[in-house]
Amino acid sequence: MKAKYIFKGLVAALLLVFITGSCDSYNEAVIEDLNVSREFSPIGLTARIRNQTTVELNWTLKEEDAAHYVIEFSADDPEFKTIFKTVEVTADQLPVQVALEGETVYSIRVKSVSSTGLADSKWSVTTATTLSEQIFLPVQDADIDATQITLRWTPNSTVTQITVAPGDIIHTITPEEKTTGVAIITGLTGETTYTATLLNGVKKRGVVTFKTGIDIGTGILVKPEDDLNAVIAAAPAGSVLVLMPGDYTKYTGEILLDKPITIRGLRIADKPKLHVKFTLSATATSLSLIDLELNGDKTLSEVVKYNQSGTYGKLLISGCIVHDYTGSLVYAPSTSSARIESVTVENSICTNMVTGSSGEFIDFRASYVGNINVTKSTFNNVAASRGFIRADATATFGAGLTSSLIDSCTFYGVTNTIANNAYVIFYVRFATNAAIVRNSLFVETAARYTSQATTIAPTFSNNNYYNAATLNAAVSTAAVKSDPAGTALNPQFANAANGDFTVGNQNIKDNGIGDPRWIK
Repeated sequence: MKAKYIFKGLVAALLLVFITGSCDSYNEAVIEDLNVSREFSPIGLTARIRNQTTVELNWTLKEEDAAHYVIEFSADDPEFKTIFKTVEVTADQLPVQVALEGETVYSIRVKSVSSTGLADSKWSVTTATTLSEQIFLPVQDADIDATQITLRWTPNSTVTQITVAPGDIIHTITPEEKTTGVAIITGLTGETTYTATLLNGVKKRGVVTFKTGIDIGTGILVKPEDDLNAVIAAAPAGSVLVLMPGDYTKYTGEILLDKPITIRGLRIADKPKLHVKFTLSATATSLSLIDLELNGDKTLSEVVKYNQSGTYGKLLISGCIVHDYTGSLVYAPSTSSARIESVTVENSICTNMVTGSSGEFIDFRASYVGNINVTKSTFNNVAASRGFIRADATATFGAGLTSSLIDSCTFYGVTNTIANNAYVIFYVRFATNAAIVRNSLFVETAARYTSQATTIAPTFSNNNYYNAATLNAAVSTAAVKSDPAGTALNPQFANAANGDFTVGNQNIKDNGIGDPRWIK
């Protein structure tokens, strides 16, 4: 029995010694410095392509940064057997942008270099694929003619030839053209869309698409001193009137159209200035307005009005500058039951269209329109106190589909109101409807997309909303549909007050949001 207690006593004594020793170990100094023989590798390394062929690199910085970082690029070579480019940067240069060549998969590695004599860190690795290089400069309207074009690119670039399609045209670049970055391509056909490719050997260095100007041919040439109304009245149905640059003041006001006709400017860069509005009768089945400046002088109402019931073909407004009208861009009143194939507004700028009490910007009260297409255009202070597109219900022409497309447009102060249930982007009550909104930029508006239960929610993709919260609401409320997936970045316009909507925000530029003319 005594031996049992002696054994327990020994165990207790040993435990006491162990516990006392363990407690004493906690009194040792805390390790504040980690003895390492090399720098830590950069962490959180990211690579993003900017402007087609520039990669932007960034990584997480530690409190104690390295002296500098070494970045190595290998082209189409994941094992880094051949280093294409080496760059050294410091922490305060992050994020860093590095220009590369186009259409290439780059392996990228970054290491830290010590300022205290430690060995370099191990490499952190990522990859990035550049897009097609673009050293072509934007095509200027003044450089486009009917049968030739002047193309420009970054001077002194390494380039060998330009190919143009259709037509399989090959232009060999001369030493002088290489130095100046300018070449004239001839042998083109009027009113044709071409794609030009700038090459260095077989490597693509730029691509640009353009449409040649009008070759008058059988068109009717009109001069500024002519009476435009009289010329239109005398022209046969289906005529193409080609207007020389200038201010057309011999006739101003309403033009009554009773035939299909095309009215267009001769030169894209010098648009003829008209002070008219167009009212269509049932026999004016189609109308094209191309490369014109249309000025309402703050007195003229609707730009285009369908005044009679009937069946119409296509309405095209292309490459136009439209401003200072007091009514709609396109209007069909409730007294007109028209069936219209399509309405297309493209590559145009509409400014200060104060529709007031007259109606919505594109407004159909008792008519059916198959397609409303609004693309690559800018709308600045238009229908600020009214809706943008209106298509009321009508059973006159059966139950066809009316569809709307908004693509690559910039909206500033459009439909900036919630004063009435009808004042929305899509006031569409036609029984069968569909809408798409993509690649578009909405700024400074209280607008809602919809207000009617019968309006199908639009299909949205790649849009941005700045100070346009209702369009971008996280959750749609009843009939008020919204685009929660859209971003809400400040586009950083160059000078919105004076109509310069050039985008400064790099993310918006990278994503191609808005009217392309402002993405530079």
